[in-house]
Amino acid sequence: QVALVESGGGLVQAGGSLRLSCAGSGRTFSNYAMGWFRQAPGKDREFVAAQNRNGGNTLYADPVKGRFTISRDNAKNTVYLQMNSLKPEDTAVYYCAAASPTVWPSELTLPGKYGYWGQGTQVTVSS
Repeated sequence: QVALVESGGGLVQAGGSLRLSCAGSGRTFSNYAMGWFRQAPGKDREFVAAQNRNGGNTLYADPVKGRFTISRDNAKNTVYLQMNSLKPEDTAVYYCAAASPTVWPSELTLPGKYGYWGQGTQVTVSS
């Protein structure tokens, strides 16, 4: 079992950058694939990025490719989302999530494959 806490959200102007962090508890953090999702008002939760447990395999949603980078530091039980060139359409609550290592990499885009979620952190990008 793992508990997740996001931080690093805030208000930023378009074109700016933010780095989100997600701290996990428990000694088995490194066993989990990790993902970032976001949810804007009135919209479904959508996939942003994911990384397998050793950081060797990453996935990105098309709208964030080339702008966002997911990384993890298993020694610190933390996963990061570096967000550059932010756009107003990136405004949302961002959630990190942990998936069992038995989930296929191609399934890491699916929210239902994640068993543990953080509480979310708000990111607002002004135009």
